[in-house]
Amino acid sequence: MSSFPKELCIPIRSPLNENDTEKQTYGCRQTNPDICGYCYIEGVCAFASKDCICKHPSAKWKKIYAELREDV
Repeated sequence: MSSFPKELCIPIRSPLNENDTEKQTYGCRQTNPDICGYCYIEGVCAFASKDCICKHPSAKWKKIYAELREDV
């Protein structure tokens, strides 16, 4: 098991961050970042980007994002 920065490992249904959109998330919301095809790709993965933004969240993120926005 890899050791990822815990402050960037965010449960998928956690409240939205101001930087979250339908197409990106602040930090990594993957349940298992090890199996993400974009893990540690600079400029795409939150763990490899200076802004800590994941620019390729999981396919289910768009639906979850909409649900979380309704809860706000």
